[in-house]
Amino acid sequence: MIRIIILVNKKDIFRKERANIMGSYHLVGDIGGTKTTLAITSADGSPRDFLVKQTFPSKDFKSLEDLVRLFLKGREENFSRASFGIAGPIVNNQVKATNLPWNISEQNLSEVFNLPVSLINDLSATAHAVPFLKEDDLISLYKGNPVQNGSIAVIAPGTGLGEAFLVWDGTRYRPYPSEGGHSDFAPTDELQIRLLQYLLKQYAHISFERLSSGKGLPNIYSFLRDESLVEEPDWLRKQLENSPDKTPVISEAALEGKAEIAIKTMQLFTAILAAETGNLALKILSNGGIYLGGGIPPKILPFLMSDYFLPVLRHKGRFSSFLENVPVHVIKNPETALIGAACYALEKNN
Repeated sequence: MIRIIILVNKKDIFRKERANIMGSYHLVGDIGGTKTTLAITSADGSPRDFLVKQTFPSKDFKSLEDLVRLFLKGREENFSRASFGIAGPIVNNQVKATNLPWNISEQNLSEVFNLPVSLINDLSATAHAVPFLKEDDLISLYKGNPVQNGSIAVIAPGTGLGEAFLVWDGTRYRPYPSEGGHSDFAPTDELQIRLLQYLLKQYAHISFERLSSGKGLPNIYSFLRDESLVEEPDWLRKQLENSPDKTPVISEAALEGKAEIAIKTMQLFTAILAAETGNLALKILSNGGIYLGGGIPPKILPFLMSDYFLPVLRHKGRFSSFLENVPVHVIKNPETALIGAACYALEKNN
């Protein structure tokens, strides 16, 4: 008789048993430079159904591990997997968060919390959710004529400028991350050329994120003020001096029509965002649609519905007619990236 002896890793057996027998939940997160939202979903349920959800100020924590520990304190759920969408490029299963002093690795998180962990780019997480979005999750700026199974562009101005895209593989959409928001800003008229020259005195590299994100509004505002292109009212100057975050002050003044300099700032912001949105659409031939995510678009709809957005987005010479057929939607569901992280966890479990 021949005996065959198979050596196995006891820790692997424990983890598999824990996942198959006890693990019926997923821990998912949307990690951003401003806030982090963590949630618990059922491993057998819908990625849209959060059993528990909590949001934290990201900069109040030294690491993602510390934040997760606080969220899990006192909880008794048994998790089979964790999935986190994070702003930044994922390289070798780890990431240096773009707008946070956090170094995050799948291996470390997995060892700390004793479960499989997946890290995905935050815009990749948003892209994962796009095929699952419902009509109520969207505001359509233009319904267009989408091509069935056509490529889809996702661009998201928030704390930073995220970009991603989806491609049909024959059976389903596959999302891909991008760091296109950090590509070189390309001015399209004399005013934007002056803006670039102004910023080059302050920064070594001017990316689209430098202008088409939360940090972009103060940069554009300072340009219009310092170059004496628009007068700054005293009341607005005082508000900005006393505010740690200038972006909401400027956007509120623009949306309420209180100050010309704020309105001009938002118009220029919108035009630059539109140009980069059109750039992304051309690079991936997004005849399936364009989706604007992030925290800013739902708040500035009057400007996105103005001539500073769609006409500028389509102003691409010989390819303007191509973009006239492409649908453009604003994602208004603030939980989209979290839904995408949950989608990814389900995908990895299957």
